[in-house]
Amino acid sequence: MVRSLAARCAGGSRRANLILMSPEEFRQAAYQHADWIANYLETATDLPVVTTAEPGDLIAKLPASAPEKGEPIAQIFADFKDTIVPGLTLWNHPRFFGFFSTSSPPPSILAEFLMAALNANAMLWRAAPAATELEQVTLSWLRQWLGLPPDFFGIMYDTASVGVMQAIVAAREYIDPECRTKGMRPGLIVYVSEHTHNSTEKAAIVLGFGRDNIRRIPVDDCFRMRADLLEQSIKEDIAAGLRPCFIAASIGSTSTAAIEPVPAIAEIAERYKIWLHVDGAYGGCAAVVPEMQHILNGVERAHSFILNPHKWLYVNFDCSVLYTRHPDIFRRSASLNAVYLNTVEDPRVVNFNDYGVQLGRRFRALKLWYVFRTYGREGIVALLRQSLNQANLLKQLVESDAAFELAAPVHFSLVCFRRRASNEINQRLLAELNATGYAFLSQTVLNGKYTLRFAVGNYMTSDDDIRKTWRLIQTTALRYN
Repeated sequence: MVRSLAARCAGGSRRANLILMSPEEFRQAAYQHADWIANYLETATDLPVVTTAEPGDLIAKLPASAPEKGEPIAQIFADFKDTIVPGLTLWNHPRFFGFFSTSSPPPSILAEFLMAALNANAMLWRAAPAATELEQVTLSWLRQWLGLPPDFFGIMYDTASVGVMQAIVAAREYIDPECRTKGMRPGLIVYVSEHTHNSTEKAAIVLGFGRDNIRRIPVDDCFRMRADLLEQSIKEDIAAGLRPCFIAASIGSTSTAAIEPVPAIAEIAERYKIWLHVDGAYGGCAAVVPEMQHILNGVERAHSFILNPHKWLYVNFDCSVLYTRHPDIFRRSASLNAVYLNTVEDPRVVNFNDYGVQLGRRFRALKLWYVFRTYGREGIVALLRQSLNQANLLKQLVESDAAFELAAPVHFSLVCFRRRASNEINQRLLAELNATGYAFLSQTVLNGKYTLRFAVGNYMTSDDDIRKTWRLIQTTALRYN
Protein backbone atom coordinates (compact mmCIF):
# COMPACT_ATOMS: atom_id res chain seq x y z
CA MET A 1 0.00 0.00 0.00
CA VAL A 2 1.33 3.46 -0.87
CA ARG A 3 1.65 5.57 2.25
CA SER A 4 0.11 9.04 2.36
CA LEU A 5 2.31 12.08 1.84
CA ALA A 6 1.84 13.03 5.51
CA ALA A 7 2.90 9.57 6.65
CA ARG A 8 5.93 9.55 4.38
CA CYS A 9 6.97 12.99 5.61
CA ALA A 10 6.45 11.94 9.22
CA GLY A 11 8.63 8.88 8.67
CA GLY A 12 11.31 11.01 7.13
CA SER A 13 11.25 13.31 10.13
CA ARG A 14 11.72 10.37 12.49
CA ARG A 15 14.75 9.17 10.53
CA ALA A 16 16.19 12.70 10.44
CA ASN A 17 15.88 13.00 14.20
CA LEU A 18 18.29 10.10 14.59
CA ILE A 19 21.18 12.22 13.36
CA LEU A 20 20.21 15.53 14.94
CA MET A 21 21.96 16.82 18.03
CA SER A 22 19.89 16.23 21.16
CA PRO A 23 19.18 19.12 23.53
CA GLU A 24 21.65 17.69 26.03
CA GLU A 25 24.34 17.20 23.39
CA PHE A 26 23.77 20.76 22.22
CA ARG A 27 23.98 22.04 25.79
CA GLN A 28 27.34 20.38 26.37
CA ALA A 29 28.73 21.54 23.03
CA ALA A 30 27.47 25.08 23.65
CA TYR A 31 29.22 25.16 27.04
CA GLN A 32 32.47 24.09 25.37
CA HIS A 33 32.13 26.71 22.64
CA ALA A 34 31.31 29.39 25.22
CA ASP A 35 34.38 28.40 27.26
CA TRP A 36 36.55 28.76 24.16
CA ILE A 37 35.06 32.20 23.39
CA ALA A 38 35.56 33.40 26.97
CA ASN A 39 39.13 32.11 26.96
CA TYR A 40 39.79 33.78 23.60
CA LEU A 41 38.57 37.15 24.90
CA GLU A 42 40.69 36.71 28.03
CA THR A 43 43.90 35.72 26.23
CA ALA A 44 43.59 37.42 22.82
CA THR A 45 46.38 39.86 23.65
CA ASP A 46 48.81 36.91 23.82
CA LEU A 47 47.91 35.66 20.35
CA PRO A 48 49.42 36.79 17.04
CA VAL A 49 47.08 39.15 15.17
CA VAL A 50 48.23 38.10 11.71
CA THR A 51 48.27 34.55 10.37
CA THR A 52 51.38 33.07 8.78
CA ALA A 53 49.20 31.12 6.34
CA GLU A 54 50.10 31.18 2.66
CA PRO A 55 47.53 31.19 -0.17
CA GLY A 56 46.04 27.73 -0.60
CA ASP A 57 47.16 26.39 2.79
CA LEU A 58 43.67 25.74 4.13
CA ILE A 59 42.38 24.38 0.83
CA ALA A 60 45.22 21.83 0.87
CA LYS A 61 44.34 20.73 4.42
CA LEU A 62 40.63 20.17 3.84
CA PRO A 63 38.96 17.36 1.87
CA ALA A 64 37.99 18.18 -1.71
CA SER A 65 34.50 16.74 -1.13
CA ALA A 66 32.00 17.10 1.70
CA PRO A 67 31.64 14.12 4.08
CA GLU A 68 29.12 11.43 3.17
CA LYS A 69 28.36 10.72 6.83
CA GLY A 70 28.01 13.07 9.73
CA GLU A 71 30.92 13.65 12.10
CA PRO A 72 30.96 14.30 15.87
CA ILE A 73 30.70 17.95 16.80
CA ALA A 74 33.71 17.50 19.09
CA GLN A 75 35.86 16.60 16.08
CA ILE A 76 34.54 19.55 14.06
CA PHE A 77 35.22 21.91 16.96
CA ALA A 78 38.74 20.52 17.34
CA ASP A 79 39.39 21.10 13.64
CA PHE A 80 38.06 24.66 13.99
CA LYS A 81 40.60 25.36 16.72
CA ASP A 82 43.51 23.57 15.05
CA THR A 83 42.90 24.39 11.39
CA ILE A 84 40.60 27.39 10.94
CA VAL A 85 41.70 29.78 13.69
CA PRO A 86 45.44 29.63 12.82
CA GLY A 87 44.52 30.71 9.27
CA LEU A 88 42.67 33.85 10.35
CA THR A 89 43.70 37.43 10.83
CA LEU A 90 42.13 38.21 14.20
CA TRP A 91 39.93 41.28 13.81
CA ASN A 92 38.61 41.07 17.36
CA HIS A 93 42.08 41.55 18.83
CA PRO A 94 43.40 44.47 20.90
CA ARG A 95 46.25 45.09 18.43
CA PHE A 96 44.25 44.88 15.21
CA PHE A 97 44.86 48.43 13.98
CA GLY A 98 44.18 47.94 10.27
CA PHE A 99 41.34 49.34 8.17
CA PHE A 100 39.04 50.41 11.04
CA SER A 101 39.51 48.62 14.34
CA THR A 102 36.26 46.94 15.33
CA SER A 103 34.90 45.12 18.37
CA SER A 104 32.80 42.10 19.23
CA PRO A 105 32.32 42.33 23.00
CA PRO A 106 30.46 39.78 25.16
CA PRO A 107 26.95 41.30 25.06
CA SER A 108 27.01 41.47 21.28
CA ILE A 109 28.24 37.87 21.06
CA LEU A 110 25.44 36.72 23.37
CA ALA A 111 22.85 38.53 21.26
CA GLU A 112 24.24 36.93 18.10
CA PHE A 113 23.91 33.54 19.79
CA LEU A 114 20.22 34.19 20.48
CA MET A 115 19.67 35.57 16.98
CA ALA A 116 20.91 32.31 15.50
CA ALA A 117 18.66 30.26 17.78
CA LEU A 118 15.54 32.27 16.97
CA ASN A 119 16.42 32.60 13.27
CA ALA A 120 13.89 35.43 12.96
CA ASN A 121 13.49 37.10 9.58
CA ALA A 122 12.57 40.75 10.19
CA MET A 123 11.29 41.29 6.66
CA LEU A 124 7.75 42.20 7.71
CA TRP A 125 6.12 43.30 10.92
CA ARG A 126 3.83 40.26 10.75
CA ALA A 127 6.80 37.92 10.28
CA ALA A 128 8.68 39.28 13.32
CA PRO A 129 6.73 41.94 15.26
CA ALA A 130 9.18 42.28 18.16
CA ALA A 131 12.20 42.38 15.83
CA THR A 132 10.60 45.14 13.74
CA GLU A 133 9.60 47.23 16.73
CA LEU A 134 12.91 46.71 18.55
CA GLU A 135 14.64 48.08 15.46
CA GLN A 136 12.46 51.19 15.69
CA VAL A 137 13.15 51.59 19.41
CA THR A 138 16.92 51.07 19.32
CA LEU A 139 17.36 53.37 16.32
CA SER A 140 15.35 56.02 18.15
CA TRP A 141 17.68 55.66 21.15
CA LEU A 142 20.73 56.00 18.91
CA ARG A 143 19.25 58.99 17.09
CA GLN A 144 18.75 60.75 20.42
CA TRP A 145 22.32 60.00 21.51
CA LEU A 146 23.59 61.47 18.25
CA GLY A 147 21.48 64.61 18.65
CA LEU A 148 19.72 64.11 15.31
CA PRO A 149 16.27 65.63 14.69
CA PRO A 150 13.23 63.49 15.57
CA ASP A 151 12.07 63.37 11.95
CA PHE A 152 15.07 61.19 11.00
CA PHE A 153 13.75 57.72 10.20
CA GLY A 154 16.15 54.83 10.85
CA ILE A 155 16.70 51.66 8.81
CA MET A 156 19.19 48.85 9.38
CA TYR A 157 21.18 47.34 6.54
CA ASP A 158 24.02 44.84 6.65
CA THR A 159 26.74 47.25 5.52
CA ALA A 160 27.16 50.86 4.43
CA SER A 161 27.84 49.55 0.92
CA VAL A 162 24.22 48.41 0.68
CA GLY A 163 22.99 51.52 2.51
CA VAL A 164 24.66 53.92 0.09
CA MET A 165 23.26 51.95 -2.83
CA GLN A 166 19.77 52.42 -1.40
CA ALA A 167 20.49 56.12 -0.85
CA ILE A 168 21.44 56.49 -4.52
CA VAL A 169 18.27 54.62 -5.51
CA ALA A 170 16.26 57.08 -3.39
CA ALA A 171 18.16 60.02 -4.92
CA ARG A 172 17.31 58.78 -8.39
CA GLU A 173 13.64 58.57 -7.40
CA TYR A 174 13.88 62.08 -5.94
CA ILE A 175 15.37 63.56 -9.10
CA ASP A 176 13.68 61.36 -11.68
CA PRO A 177 10.30 60.11 -10.33
CA GLU A 178 9.45 58.34 -13.59
CA CYS A 179 12.53 56.09 -13.45
CA ARG A 180 10.57 53.40 -11.59
CA THR A 181 8.32 52.83 -14.60
CA LYS A 182 10.26 54.15 -17.59
CA GLY A 183 13.82 53.44 -16.55
CA MET A 184 16.55 55.86 -15.57
CA ARG A 185 16.95 58.93 -17.70
CA PRO A 186 20.44 59.52 -19.13
CA GLY A 187 22.79 62.13 -17.76
CA LEU A 188 22.23 61.78 -13.99
CA ILE A 189 25.45 62.73 -12.19
CA VAL A 190 26.99 61.50 -8.92
CA TYR A 191 29.57 63.59 -7.02
CA VAL A 192 32.20 62.11 -4.69
CA SER A 193 35.55 63.32 -3.44
CA GLU A 194 38.93 61.77 -4.20
CA HIS A 195 38.72 60.03 -0.81
CA THR A 196 35.06 58.98 -0.73
CA HIS A 197 34.75 55.26 0.01
CA ASN A 198 34.72 53.34 -3.25
CA SER A 199 31.43 51.66 -2.30
CA THR A 200 29.65 54.83 -3.45
CA GLU A 201 31.22 54.70 -6.89
CA LYS A 202 30.66 50.96 -7.09
CA ALA A 203 26.97 51.39 -6.19
CA ALA A 204 26.55 54.04 -8.88
CA ILE A 205 28.15 51.74 -11.45
CA VAL A 206 25.92 48.80 -10.44
CA LEU A 207 22.83 51.02 -10.65
CA GLY A 208 23.66 52.00 -14.20
CA PHE A 209 24.91 55.58 -13.80
CA GLY A 210 28.17 54.75 -15.55
CA ARG A 211 31.66 55.87 -14.55
CA ASP A 212 31.53 58.72 -17.04
CA ASN A 213 28.76 60.21 -14.90
CA ILE A 214 30.70 60.09 -11.64
CA ARG A 215 32.63 63.24 -10.71
CA ARG A 216 35.62 62.93 -8.37
CA ILE A 217 35.98 66.33 -6.70
CA PRO A 218 39.50 67.33 -5.56
CA VAL A 219 40.26 67.76 -1.86
CA ASP A 220 42.06 70.45 0.13
CA ASP A 221 45.24 70.13 2.17
CA CYS A 222 43.27 68.35 4.91
CA PHE A 223 41.81 65.83 2.41
CA ARG A 224 38.30 67.33 2.51
CA MET A 225 36.10 67.79 -0.54
CA ARG A 226 36.43 71.35 -1.84
CA ALA A 227 32.95 72.86 -1.87
CA ASP A 228 33.94 75.52 -4.39
CA LEU A 229 35.12 72.91 -6.91
CA LEU A 230 31.98 70.86 -6.24
CA GLU A 231 29.80 73.80 -7.18
CA GLN A 232 31.94 74.54 -10.22
CA SER A 233 31.51 70.96 -11.43
CA ILE A 234 27.75 71.13 -10.86
CA LYS A 235 27.47 74.33 -12.89
CA GLU A 236 29.46 72.80 -15.74
CA ASP A 237 27.24 69.72 -15.78
CA ILE A 238 24.05 71.79 -15.81
CA ALA A 239 25.42 73.89 -18.66
CA ALA A 240 26.11 70.67 -20.57
CA GLY A 241 22.47 69.60 -20.20
CA LEU A 242 23.16 67.00 -17.47
CA ARG A 243 21.25 66.61 -14.19
CA PRO A 244 23.15 66.54 -10.87
CA CYS A 245 21.58 63.77 -8.75
CA PHE A 246 23.64 62.70 -5.74
CA ILE A 247 26.43 64.13 -3.56
CA ALA A 248 28.36 62.00 -1.04
CA ALA A 249 30.10 63.86 1.78
CA SER A 250 32.17 62.13 4.47
CA ILE A 251 32.45 62.51 8.21
CA GLY A 252 35.49 60.35 8.76
CA SER A 253 36.66 59.40 5.26
CA THR A 254 38.25 55.99 4.89
CA SER A 255 41.83 56.95 4.09
CA THR A 256 42.30 59.78 6.61
CA ALA A 257 39.05 60.19 8.63
CA ALA A 258 38.66 63.69 7.19
CA ILE A 259 35.57 65.69 8.13
CA GLU A 260 34.24 67.34 5.00
CA PRO A 261 32.47 70.75 5.11
CA VAL A 262 28.93 69.37 5.32
CA PRO A 263 27.20 72.75 5.99
CA ALA A 264 28.74 74.29 2.87
CA ILE A 265 28.00 71.18 0.81
CA ALA A 266 24.42 71.10 2.14
CA GLU A 267 23.93 74.69 1.00
CA ILE A 268 25.04 73.73 -2.50
CA ALA A 269 22.80 70.65 -2.51
CA GLU A 270 19.80 72.77 -1.51
CA ARG A 271 20.58 75.46 -4.09
CA TYR A 272 20.63 72.95 -6.95
CA LYS A 273 18.07 70.52 -5.51
CA ILE A 274 20.48 67.57 -5.28
CA TRP A 275 20.24 64.65 -2.85
CA LEU A 276 22.92 64.94 -0.14
CA HIS A 277 24.15 61.76 1.50
CA VAL A 278 26.57 61.90 4.43
CA ASP A 279 28.83 58.90 5.03
CA GLY A 280 29.65 58.71 8.73
CA ALA A 281 30.14 54.93 8.72
CA TYR A 282 33.14 55.23 11.02
CA GLY A 283 33.40 58.80 12.26
CA GLY A 284 29.69 59.39 12.84
CA CYS A 285 29.73 56.98 15.78
CA ALA A 286 31.93 59.40 17.73
CA ALA A 287 29.04 61.88 17.93
CA VAL A 288 27.64 59.82 20.82
CA VAL A 289 30.34 61.59 22.86
CA PRO A 290 28.83 64.98 23.85
CA GLU A 291 31.96 67.02 23.09
CA MET A 292 32.13 65.39 19.63
CA GLN A 293 28.58 66.14 18.48
CA HIS A 294 29.83 69.14 16.52
CA ILE A 295 31.11 66.73 13.86
CA LEU A 296 27.49 66.28 12.75
CA ASN A 297 26.96 69.98 12.02
CA GLY A 298 24.98 70.16 8.81
CA VAL A 299 23.85 66.52 8.88
CA GLU A 300 20.36 67.68 9.85
CA ARG A 301 20.15 69.15 6.32
CA ALA A 302 21.21 65.91 4.61
CA HIS A 303 18.70 63.67 2.88
CA SER A 304 20.41 60.53 4.24
CA PHE A 305 23.14 59.71 6.75
CA ILE A 306 24.91 56.42 7.47
CA LEU A 307 26.91 55.13 10.41
CA ASN A 308 28.07 51.60 11.24
CA PRO A 309 27.67 50.40 14.83
CA HIS A 310 29.80 47.42 13.79
CA LYS A 311 32.72 49.79 13.21
CA TRP A 312 32.83 51.77 16.44
CA LEU A 313 29.78 51.22 18.64
CA TYR A 314 30.81 47.84 20.05
CA VAL A 315 28.45 45.71 17.97
CA ASN A 316 29.86 42.79 16.01
CA PHE A 317 29.67 42.64 12.22
CA ASP A 318 27.25 43.17 10.52
CA CYS A 319 25.17 46.19 11.57
CA SER A 320 24.83 49.40 9.57
CA VAL A 321 22.28 52.16 10.21
CA LEU A 322 20.88 54.68 7.73
CA TYR A 323 18.82 57.69 8.80
CA THR A 324 16.75 59.71 6.35
CA ARG A 325 14.45 62.71 6.38
CA HIS A 326 12.62 61.19 3.41
CA PRO A 327 11.46 57.66 4.25
CA ASP A 328 8.59 58.15 1.82
CA ILE A 329 11.07 58.41 -1.06
CA PHE A 330 12.98 55.33 0.10
CA ARG A 331 9.69 53.46 0.27
CA ARG A 332 8.53 54.75 -3.09
CA SER A 333 11.78 53.68 -4.71
CA ALA A 334 11.90 50.16 -3.25
CA SER A 335 8.41 48.99 -2.26
CA LEU A 336 6.82 46.26 -4.34
CA ASN A 337 3.81 44.34 -3.10
CA ALA A 338 3.33 40.61 -3.60
CA VAL A 339 0.33 38.53 -2.58
CA TYR A 340 2.49 35.95 -0.82
CA LEU A 341 3.78 38.61 1.58
CA ASN A 342 0.26 39.68 2.60
CA THR A 343 1.40 42.73 4.57
CA VAL A 344 -0.66 44.25 7.37
CA GLU A 345 -2.32 47.49 6.28
CA ASP A 346 -2.11 49.41 9.52
CA PRO A 347 -0.60 52.90 9.93
CA ARG A 348 1.18 51.73 13.07
CA VAL A 349 3.06 49.02 11.20
CA VAL A 350 6.47 49.42 9.54
CA ASN A 351 7.58 46.79 7.05
CA PHE A 352 11.30 47.42 6.66
CA ASN A 353 11.64 45.38 3.48
CA ASP A 354 9.78 48.25 1.77
CA TYR A 355 12.86 50.47 2.26
CA GLY A 356 15.48 48.46 0.46
CA VAL A 357 16.33 45.67 -1.96
CA GLN A 358 16.56 43.04 0.78
CA LEU A 359 13.47 41.07 1.70
CA GLY A 360 15.21 38.86 4.23
CA ARG A 361 16.56 40.88 7.17
CA ARG A 362 18.51 39.67 10.19
CA PHE A 363 17.40 40.54 13.73
CA ARG A 364 20.28 43.00 14.13
CA ALA A 365 18.42 45.25 16.56
CA LEU A 366 18.88 42.61 19.26
CA LYS A 367 22.64 43.31 19.21
CA LEU A 368 22.13 47.03 19.65
CA TRP A 369 19.64 46.40 22.44
CA TYR A 370 22.03 44.10 24.32
CA VAL A 371 25.01 46.43 23.92
CA PHE A 372 23.15 49.65 24.71
CA ARG A 373 21.54 48.16 27.81
CA THR A 374 24.72 46.47 29.04
CA TYR A 375 26.94 49.55 28.77
CA GLY A 376 24.42 52.40 28.75
CA ARG A 377 25.25 55.70 27.12
CA GLU A 378 27.83 56.48 29.81
CA GLY A 379 29.69 53.22 29.22
CA ILE A 380 29.75 53.62 25.46
CA VAL A 381 30.93 57.22 25.80
CA ALA A 382 33.72 56.03 28.10
CA LEU A 383 34.83 53.41 25.57
CA LEU A 384 34.78 55.93 22.72
CA ARG A 385 36.80 58.43 24.78
CA GLN A 386 39.30 55.67 25.51
CA SER A 387 39.87 55.17 21.77
CA LEU A 388 40.06 58.93 21.15
CA ASN A 389 42.61 59.33 23.95
CA GLN A 390 44.69 56.41 22.72
CA ALA A 391 44.82 57.90 19.23
CA ASN A 392 45.99 61.17 20.77
CA LEU A 393 48.67 59.23 22.66
CA LEU A 394 49.91 57.74 19.40
CA LYS A 395 49.79 61.14 17.73
CA GLN A 396 52.10 62.50 20.45
CA LEU A 397 54.47 59.55 20.06
CA VAL A 398 54.70 60.13 16.30
CA GLU A 399 55.31 63.86 16.77
CA SER A 400 58.04 63.18 19.33
CA ASP A 401 60.14 61.15 16.87
CA ALA A 402 61.83 63.22 14.18
CA ALA A 403 62.18 60.14 11.96
CA PHE A 404 58.40 60.08 11.45
CA GLU A 405 55.72 62.52 10.38
CA LEU A 406 51.96 62.78 10.62
CA ALA A 407 50.40 62.53 7.18
CA ALA A 408 46.92 63.85 8.01
CA PRO A 409 45.09 65.62 10.85
CA VAL A 410 43.86 63.35 13.66
CA HIS A 411 40.12 63.89 14.16
CA PHE A 412 39.03 60.56 15.60
CA SER A 413 40.91 57.37 16.47
CA LEU A 414 42.77 56.99 13.17
CA VAL A 415 46.38 58.15 12.94
CA CYS A 416 48.02 58.38 9.52
CA PHE A 417 51.80 58.63 9.62
CA ARG A 418 54.92 57.64 7.71
CA ARG A 419 58.65 57.33 8.04
CA ARG A 420 60.42 60.34 6.56
CA ALA A 421 61.73 58.19 3.75
CA SER A 422 60.80 56.79 0.36
CA ASN A 423 57.56 55.02 -0.45
CA GLU A 424 59.48 51.77 -0.84
CA ILE A 425 60.89 52.01 2.68
CA ASN A 426 57.47 52.75 4.16
CA GLN A 427 55.99 49.83 2.25
CA ARG A 428 58.72 47.50 3.55
CA LEU A 429 58.24 48.87 7.07
CA LEU A 430 54.55 47.98 7.04
CA ALA A 431 55.15 44.54 5.55
CA GLU A 432 57.80 43.66 8.14
CA LEU A 433 55.72 45.02 11.00
CA ASN A 434 52.68 42.95 10.01
CA ALA A 435 54.85 39.89 9.43
CA THR A 436 55.78 39.87 13.12
CA GLY A 437 52.18 39.00 13.94
CA TYR A 438 52.31 41.30 16.95
CA ALA A 439 50.07 43.97 15.39
CA PHE A 440 48.31 44.67 12.13
CA LEU A 441 48.21 48.04 10.35
CA SER A 442 46.96 48.98 6.89
CA GLN A 443 47.96 51.63 4.35
CA THR A 444 46.86 54.40 2.03
CA VAL A 445 48.51 56.82 -0.38
CA LEU A 446 48.22 60.57 0.34
CA ASN A 447 49.53 63.11 -2.15
CA GLY A 448 51.55 60.33 -3.74
CA LYS A 449 53.14 59.26 -0.44
CA TYR A 450 52.76 55.73 0.92
CA THR A 451 51.24 56.14 4.38
CA LEU A 452 50.61 53.82 7.32
CA ARG A 453 47.15 53.80 8.92
CA PHE A 454 46.92 53.00 12.64
CA ALA A 455 43.25 52.71 13.64
CA VAL A 456 42.33 52.36 17.32
CA GLY A 457 38.87 51.16 18.34
CA ASN A 458 38.78 47.72 19.93
CA TYR A 459 37.36 47.73 23.45
CA MET A 460 40.23 45.50 24.68
CA THR A 461 43.03 47.82 23.47
CA SER A 462 45.17 49.28 26.26
CA ASP A 463 47.58 52.21 26.34
CA ASP A 464 50.31 49.60 26.73
CA ASP A 465 49.28 48.06 23.39
CA ILE A 466 49.73 51.47 21.77
CA ARG A 467 53.16 52.09 23.31
CA LYS A 468 54.52 48.60 22.62
CA THR A 469 53.33 48.65 19.02
CA TRP A 470 54.91 52.07 18.52
CA ARG A 471 58.22 50.80 19.92
CA LEU A 472 58.06 47.87 17.51
CA ILE A 473 57.47 50.31 14.64
CA GLN A 474 60.49 52.36 15.72
CA THR A 475 62.68 49.28 16.11
CA THR A 476 61.66 47.92 12.71
CA ALA A 477 62.29 51.29 11.09
CA LEU A 478 65.89 51.37 12.40
CA ARG A 479 66.79 48.70 9.86
CA TYR A 480 66.44 51.29 7.10
CA ASN A 481 68.80 53.97 8.42
